[in-house]
Amino acid sequence: MQISAHGIAIELDDQGPPSAPAVLLIQGLGMQLTDWPQRLVDELVTQGFRVLRFDNRDAGLSAGFDTPGQPPYTLSDMVQDALGVLDTLGLHQAHVVGASMGGMIAQRLAAGHPQRVASLTLVMTTAGARGLPAPTPQALSTLTSRPEGPGIDQLAAHMVRSFGVLGSPAFLPEPTAFLAHWQQQVQRAWRPQGTARQMAAVIGDGDRTPLLACITAPVHIIHGDADPLVPVAAAHHLARHLPGATLDIIPGMGHDFPLPLMPRWAAGISANARRAGGAL
Repeated sequence: MQISAHGIAIELDDQGPPSAPAVLLIQGLGMQLTDWPQRLVDELVTQGFRVLRFDNRDAGLSAGFDTPGQPPYTLSDMVQDALGVLDTLGLHQAHVVGASMGGMIAQRLAAGHPQRVASLTLVMTTAGARGLPAPTPQALSTLTSRPEGPGIDQLAAHMVRSFGVLGSPAFLPEPTAFLAHWQQQVQRAWRPQGTARQMAAVIGDGDRTPLLACITAPVHIIHGDADPLVPVAAAHHLARHLPGATLDIIPGMGHDFPLPLMPRWAAGISANARRAGGAL
C-alpha cells in the first residue's frame, strides 16, 4: 500500500498483528522492500512482531526525485522518511533493522531520535570511519557496471552477475529461483538514477562514528566475514563504539540476504528486542 510520510509517497508492506511490537526494516542502496526475504518476515511474525517493510525514496514504488533542478537529498532526509512511516501508522517506537545503506540511516535515526528506536539491529553496514578497509575492486566494479541491454532478461541477468560478486560464497542461491527473483524485482521497478542519488547521499554523509555515542537502544550487529563491499572490520568498529552491542559474525556470508540465514537473523533481532524490555 502507499502512504504519505511527511508529504513523501512511500510504498509500505505491513504484516503481522497491528497490536504487536513493530519491527521497521530499512533497506539498502537501490534495493526494494521485496528484497527483504519473505522468510525473514514470516520468522519475525511467528515470533510475535508486526513487520514493516518500505521502499526508500527513489527506489521501488516510492516517490522519485528526478525533477530537473530538484536539490539533492541526504541520509538525514531519509531518516525523516522512516519517521514518517512510524508517524503515519501512529507508532511511537519500533525495533529498527537497517541493512547496508539502511543501517547508515538507522544509525542516524537511533542517534537523533532515541525515543523512537526501541532496539537497533545493524546488518552488513558501517559507520563510514576513515581508515576502514575499502571494498574489493570487484565489488566496487559492480556499483558502476551496466546491464547489457534494457530488457527484463538482461536487467535480471545483470543483477545475478552483480550478486555473484557481492553474495555469500557459503550460501549460494538456487540459480533458477534466484534468476526468477530478479526478474520479478526489475519488473516491479528499475531505477538506476535513483540509486545514483542514494549513492550521492551515502558519500555525502561522512563519518558517523561521533553519532554512535548518542545511541541508547540495545544494538545487535550482523555481518558476514566474506563481505566484499563492506568488509567485516566495519562491524568490529561499530561494536567497539557501541558498548554492550552483541555481534554475530557469520562465516561465509557476503553482502546479501541468504535464505538459510533468515532464522538466525530473526533470532538475533528478536533477542535484541527482548533486551529492550516489554511491549511498545
